Amino acid sequence: MEYRKLGSSGMYISELAYGNWMTHGEQIEQDVATACVRQALDLGITTFDTADAYAGTRAELTLGRALSGVRREGLEIFTKVYFPTGEGKNDRGLSRKHMMESIDASLARLGTEYVDLYQAHRYDYETPLEETMQAFADIVRAGKALYVGVSEWTVEEIRAGVELARGHGIQLISNQPQYSMLWRVIEQEIVPASQELGLGQICWSPMAQGVLTGKYVPGQAPPTASRFAGAEGTLVSDHHYLTENILTRVQQLRPLAADAGLSMAALAIAWVLQRPNVSAAIVGASRPDQLVDNATAAGVKLDPALLSRVDDILDPVIERDPAKVESFTTRP
Repeated sequence: MEYRKLGSSGMYISELAYGNWMTHGEQIEQDVATACVRQALDLGITTFDTADAYAGTRAELTLGRALSGVRREGLEIFTKVYFPTGEGKNDRGLSRKHMMESIDASLARLGTEYVDLYQAHRYDYETPLEETMQAFADIVRAGKALYVGVSEWTVEEIRAGVELARGHGIQLISNQPQYSMLWRVIEQEIVPASQELGLGQICWSPMAQGVLTGKYVPGQAPPTASRFAGAEGTLVSDHHYLTENILTRVQQLRPLAADAGLSMAALAIAWVLQRPNVSAAIVGASRPDQLVDNATAAGVKLDPALLSRVDDILDPVIERDPAKVESFTTRP
């Protein structure tokens, strides 16, 4: 495992971060989650990413239990705030009320006195940005978070946030975007601005929700219990990655992965790790052995000719439109 600075901060994080969005509290029980976390630690992964809303708050609780007894100073624990955590009208967003209540709830579930990074999970168009940044500053000064970051903000929102954060004596050090061989919407605007402003990318879905593993083959039934397995073993076809053209082109990456001595999954992760401004790629697991394979991407330097060939194969199906940065929210 290799370690990189997060943005322009002085904090090192593992280049593979363990994320528990789709697993802890939903797909796997505590004992399996703990086994996965301990495998991650054995592989040198020290960075763990979660969010208060994952699995209805159960993901944080599961991660906290899995990390119990591990030396806190040897970990970087990240969580997020924005999405609903209850039924109340204030149980969501980036208002001061919700943020102050959410950080305390997250710390209790995680079993820690502070998180290393507290992230705005999306931009809140209903709350003044000044209010959000003031709350972030107060959370940092209270020692409940060491650093702050954002996720899926547009370049204009990041610039405004950076300016206000600096006015409050704190710094935005990270952005958490979706990023993969197929989804490159951050490259045109977000990455150059982040390099200028001192933010590093913590990339989620480097395997394009499993599509880049090659397990979805055109004309074949999907693997049992896989994310896009529909009723009676059919492939869910309404997802933008699951077109015959995309799946066919992904299969053409197999010989490239073989030439690099990597699995398809590891090739996808290594590709992300080799891109400019990337501090970490987030990986998840429902079994410890999946992490062992993912970790083979750590420290890999892909040949420029291979990278060029990836672009040649995927170019017609790559999404690059910077307007698609906001994946789940829409401006009013």
